[in-house]
Amino acid sequence: VNIEVTPKNFNRVAAEAGKLILIQRLREAERNLVYTQYADKKGQIVVGVVQNSDKNGTIVDLGKVEAIIPTNKQVKTEKFKSHQRIKAYVEKVLPGGKYGPQIILSRNSPEFVKKLFELEVPEIIDGIVEIKGIARDAGSRTKIAVWSNDENVDPVGSLVGKKGLRIQPIIDELFGEKIDVVPYSDDIPSYIINALSPAPILAIDIKDDEKLATVVVPDEAISYAIGPGGQNVKLAAILTDWRIDIKTEKQIKENIVE
Repeated sequence: VNIEVTPKNFNRVAAEAGKLILIQRLREAERNLVYTQYADKKGQIVVGVVQNSDKNGTIVDLGKVEAIIPTNKQVKTEKFKSHQRIKAYVEKVLPGGKYGPQIILSRNSPEFVKKLFELEVPEIIDGIVEIKGIARDAGSRTKIAVWSNDENVDPVGSLVGKKGLRIQPIIDELFGEKIDVVPYSDDIPSYIINALSPAPILAIDIKDDEKLATVVVPDEAISYAIGPGGQNVKLAAILTDWRIDIKTEKQIKENIVE
């Protein structure tokens, strides 16, 4: 039995107010749902479509919500086109206000490269290969140190893949950024030598109390060891968490004579 009932003092204004409150509550519930979904994605990689870019950053459509890659989270050498599909690292998820959650993405974080390798290398997901350290000069070069928990599995080969099959998609995603994959070692001298690859090392002296490594290289290899703008030695220092002083054979001999 249907009985039509008109509540006392019920009018159009009250009906509109009730409608607005209902819509508001629905929108709040929707925003909370989106926030919960993307809060769980913090520290992960998402795929989105570039909407537009301005001085504040790049807006990326993730499907149910828009995110932003702030200018200081972008790689200076990267230029995106509208409707271009890209990957990015979810750095922060903020509840936001009436416009919904604010999702902050990054393309220049070292963690972005780390997560890209986790997507490409099943040995990492299985726990056989571990990424022990990573240092990045975004847009130019990354050094990544890896370790294998199985002596039969080559950690460097696992990341590079046969004929570069695994590492190449990551290089492409990073628009040609160079990636050095080096073996991690608990032996500090060996680790520092690996980190300075591809520079040839003649000798290394460690001062544990100062956490300083003095590395000797052939005279003709000084540019390889230091790298353009000091990049190679800087990334090696970040990767190993040691200060590294590069010396040539000639400099060492001169110091001995003095």
